[in-house]
Amino acid sequence: MPVTLQTVSGQQVLPWLDAVAALRIEVFRDFPYLYDGELDYERRYLAAYAQSPASLFVLAVEGDQVVGASTGIPLGDAEAEFQAPFIEQGIPLDRVFYFGESVLQRDYRGHGLGHRFFDEREAFARQLGKPITAFCAVERPDNHPLKPAGYTPLDAFWQARGYTKQPAMRTLYHWQDIGEASATDKPMVFWLKGPGLKEWGHA
Repeated sequence: MPVTLQTVSGQQVLPWLDAVAALRIEVFRDFPYLYDGELDYERRYLAAYAQSPASLFVLAVEGDQVVGASTGIPLGDAEAEFQAPFIEQGIPLDRVFYFGESVLQRDYRGHGLGHRFFDEREAFARQLGKPITAFCAVERPDNHPLKPAGYTPLDAFWQARGYTKQPAMRTLYHWQDIGEASATDKPMVFWLKGPGLKEWGHA
């Protein structure tokens, strides 16, 4: 059965919150996120998407199963941790559409869905008049004990999509790793794409 993409926005995301939460818990358990997920945390995190009238879920659906999801939200509606680096750099929040995550079950990777997730979110951002798209990614040390042999980060994929890593734009986000007794802050670094970034020194 072919995988189809569905897009929902604003309050339309509500029926899909549990499916996206389950995917986040499944996919982010792997390195580099190592997320020891639980539903109460997920409900708090995803609440912002249900509350924003211009949020976006791009859902990869096979039959009646959601096998992948990609999210976005105007940065002004995102959590303070994600806004802070832009405020510090003088980049207006109302110019930015923030990409939350792309999560895809392992068997469906390598077939172009990652590119389609970016295509859909970037097109949605343009429709909203948001010229800058951005996301952040966790940073782990190269010698992390749970790093798999042969692990390849997604940097080359993101660069091919036109995104530039911004080492000066960082935030901390709180979650519990596998094996941790409680949640701790994790360092996250931002990647940006869009015209006008040179204005703020982010070519």
